[in-house]
Amino acid sequence: MKTRLITPTPSAHAYPLLIKNLLDTPLIYSPDQEIVYRDQHRYTYKTFSQRVKQLAAMLENLGVRPGDTVAVMDWDSHRYLECFFAVPMMGAVLHTINIRLTPEQLIYTINHAEDDVILVNTEFVPLLASVKDRFNTVKKVVVLSDTGEIPESDLDFAGEYEALMAETPAEYEFAEFDENTMATTFYTTGTTGMPKGVFFSHRQIVLHTYATLSVLCGYAHQANITSNDVYMPMTPMFHVHAWGMPYLMTLLGAKQVYPGRYEPEMLLKLILTENVTYSHCVPTIMNMLVTSPAINQVDLTGWKVIIGGSALSRGLCAQALKHGINLYTGYGMSETCPVLSLAMIKPHLMETDQDEQVAIRCMTGLPIPHVQMKIVDMKGNALPHDGKTAGEVVVRAPWLTQGYIKSEEKSEELWADGWLHTGDIGVIDAHGYLRITDRLKDVIKTGGEWISSLELEDIISRHEAVSEVAVVGVADDKWGERPLAMVVIKDAFRGKVSEKDIQDHCMGFVEKGQIPKYGVPTRIILDADIPKTSVGKISKKDIRSQYQ
Repeated sequence: MKTRLITPTPSAHAYPLLIKNLLDTPLIYSPDQEIVYRDQHRYTYKTFSQRVKQLAAMLENLGVRPGDTVAVMDWDSHRYLECFFAVPMMGAVLHTINIRLTPEQLIYTINHAEDDVILVNTEFVPLLASVKDRFNTVKKVVVLSDTGEIPESDLDFAGEYEALMAETPAEYEFAEFDENTMATTFYTTGTTGMPKGVFFSHRQIVLHTYATLSVLCGYAHQANITSNDVYMPMTPMFHVHAWGMPYLMTLLGAKQVYPGRYEPEMLLKLILTENVTYSHCVPTIMNMLVTSPAINQVDLTGWKVIIGGSALSRGLCAQALKHGINLYTGYGMSETCPVLSLAMIKPHLMETDQDEQVAIRCMTGLPIPHVQMKIVDMKGNALPHDGKTAGEVVVRAPWLTQGYIKSEEKSEELWADGWLHTGDIGVIDAHGYLRITDRLKDVIKTGGEWISSLELEDIISRHEAVSEVAVVGVADDKWGERPLAMVVIKDAFRGKVSEKDIQDHCMGFVEKGQIPKYGVPTRIILDADIPKTSVGKISKKDIRSQYQ
């Protein structure tokens, strides 16, 4: 298509979308607002800005140059937030390492990303030391310590973070460069093979920040946020930039609270003492909190929490709402930076009864601005948005990873036909709400029909005795596959609930016509130890392997 392009004045400035510009606004609007780390440290945005400069200068003194890669292994902390800004702002690439990887996966990602410098928390020093003899590109290692002490180790440390920062003046001039410069990278673990590396540019992260800003702050729904909110992540910062929310909350100049290691008592203490009003986490973390005895000592009314990573069951949602938690779903994946949709209740639906609101909160939600989303059949044909016809969810947005690092074949599979393929099966209704019904690899194929493992999990979660549930398909000679359910029973119901009780509960939904009779699990494992992935998601791969 022939269009009329703008011819800029030679002296005009072509303003690049860079992460450094996200820090300008809070320094004007709220320079004295606080950033808090556990119950140990607090400082202002003004100090934060100075420390970002110090960190960049310190890394430059260690030999880091534009294009180099700086990796971080830390709990959620003020140090991590400083790295979110300083590393990409100096033109380097931030590699957020998954601290729960196996040693083999860890050294693979370090070498594959070509890390030059690694910043490592004292707790992860033994893990990193176990692979040090296999470093290909690592030149320096800096230890991150809450106490300032350097642990004994075979690693040759360049120094301790705070000590090195103290020796470095807060003098660094962040240059302008192409907005398409790589800013971050990290690795997503799959069902087979080694982790796959994704990457995001400054432009993508800035656009993602403004899109989430517009939807969370601008559109009327049940959980709007403003600069008056107090933010605490409960999704690891190594996991898709903590869903990009540290960038958003920094742009807003909001108070930020970083909890370090996730411990129920510390999380609840910080929520209470720092007046936290906005968080995000995976269902297992929320389940851990609402089942903790300590929750009964804390007023959580008005705490807004986005659930992602795994499906939010109606049972968990209802339990959280009873504690006053404003809980709802967000959807995305490592490849999408990550936010694609949020389960916002439209204003005209706000007056519906709680059961209907819970159903909406547990949906995958409405696409956020600049996200194009459709469902397609196996041939790539678009399917109707009738709330019934299921297909694979494919998307386009300005912030999606453009491929996998050093993996052309997997990249082409991801981007088949010019749409990013999520691998999720879902339906879209007439109101635009997406509901994921299963992963392509998790749908249960029984007797020639497909059964949604997510739908079965949702039904079982509504039993009053159920704390947590996972459903998978296991091989069956007659039916091909049959559903197997692993169920964690609440303490108050231990010994009082049988497998038949759970099956009878499911039969109630058969009688209502919501699921077929063959969808009722024939095997139910009570008081199960449900395996989890490194980021707290239910690991269905491990369940299938264990019970196949």
